[in-house]
Amino acid sequence: MIETIRSWLRLPPRVPKTTAAATAAPGRGWRWKLRAGGLVALVLAVFFSVLGFYWSREPSVLWVNEKPPTGQVVPGYATVDTLTQVVSWMLDKPGGLLSNDMMPPGVWLDNMPSFERGALTQSRDLARILRNYYSRSQSQSTEDPDLATAEAALNTDHESWFFPPAETKYNEALAALDRYKARLIDGNPNDAQFYARADNLREWLAVVELRLGNLSQRLSASVGQERVNTDFAGAPASQPSNLPPEVLVKTPYFKVDDVFYEGRGTAWALLLFLRSAQFDFQGVLEDKNAVVSLRQIIRELEEGLKPIHSPIIMNGQGFGMFPNHSLVLASYLSRAHSAVIDLRELLERG
Repeated sequence: MIETIRSWLRLPPRVPKTTAAATAAPGRGWRWKLRAGGLVALVLAVFFSVLGFYWSREPSVLWVNEKPPTGQVVPGYATVDTLTQVVSWMLDKPGGLLSNDMMPPGVWLDNMPSFERGALTQSRDLARILRNYYSRSQSQSTEDPDLATAEAALNTDHESWFFPPAETKYNEALAALDRYKARLIDGNPNDAQFYARADNLREWLAVVELRLGNLSQRLSASVGQERVNTDFAGAPASQPSNLPPEVLVKTPYFKVDDVFYEGRGTAWALLLFLRSAQFDFQGVLEDKNAVVSLRQIIRELEEGLKPIHSPIIMNGQGFGMFPNHSLVLASYLSRAHSAVIDLRELLERG
């Protein structure tokens, strides 16, 4: 009866609801899948962005322990304890070691890995000085086995993530440094030694001087400049050279922030190591009247570590309208570099 009335009124035949739903389902299904996929991608992007920002925060300046928990003054304790704190920070900070991270968001980050590289370079330098100078009375004395293990482990490539992972070797170095520190404070003079002499401190400052000079030049190259080629300065005038008299030095645009954060990591670790040296080499510094010189280096590094009030690292030209953060940091590191030279000269005087 209903169909007869519909035909009399010339209405189209009725389509069952199941058939209509089946016909419209494919189009709606794909649209919903696209929307759901876009929403998931947006949520993941926001999550990884927030997590990456949290992982990329620079650390505050760590506390330097002058004495062990027992309270007695032990030369070398502050230096070794501070080195273990820096290595522990790289391993235990939010996100862990990011230089060798192969998963998001760590694989996309570059500021904190660059910061880690600066701190790690200073840690390697100090571990080498500990092994070759601070723990040995003469050039023919036997090296400390734990310090030899620590130096070798710290020199593992920081980007290694498999066979062996960098974290495994750095934990090995940390354990060796802890063993040396325990022997240093156990009261047995035959277990471990730390020779807080002026010549040993000069050896470390010589390495620091080279590191700061290198970073100052790399930071200054953010704007690009032509420099006089000084590679053969001091060589005999008759020595042949095919090097050009001037060279153009410029940091690639996408590497400017990497160099900047490497400088910040270097300044952060070096500030801690200098503060520890102020305790361990107090007698030497006072005897040479060099305490104020060391404090001046610390002051310059503190200024270079002030908070950055910009979401990005600016790379303006020298006297342009916009700032250049690399040049600002280079100025502080250059002054610290000059102060290190002055301190070494003071320590060389009889």
